[in-house]
Amino acid sequence: MATLLIEHSISDFDTWREAYGRFAERRRASGVLHERILQPIDDPHYVLVDLEFATRDAARTFLTFLQTQVWSTPANSPALVGGPQARIADDAPIDPAD
Repeated sequence: MATLLIEHSISDFDTWREAYGRFAERRRASGVLHERILQPIDDPHYVLVDLEFATRDAARTFLTFLQTQVWSTPANSPALVGGPQARIADDAPIDPAD
C-alpha cells in the first residue's frame, strides 16, 4: 500500500469540497482504494487528504495528475491558497512487541 498525503491552505471549505468532488471518478479510475479528508480542529482554512493506492506507481501517477491538471489550473482548484504539500508514504514496519 502507498498513501498520497496532501495538505494545504484553502479559502473556503465548501468551495474546496465541491471542486474535490468533481474529481471523484478520476480518483476511482486512478486506483484510489480509500480516501480520508481531515481538518485541524483549530483551522477551518486547512485540509489534509490521505489517498491510499495499491502501488507507489499509482500514487505517483495520480500526484502528477494533480500537479499538472488540478493545482496548476485555478478553475480546477478554486479554493486553493498557495501550493499544496504532497508526499507518498508506505506503512512503516512495526515491532509487534511495541
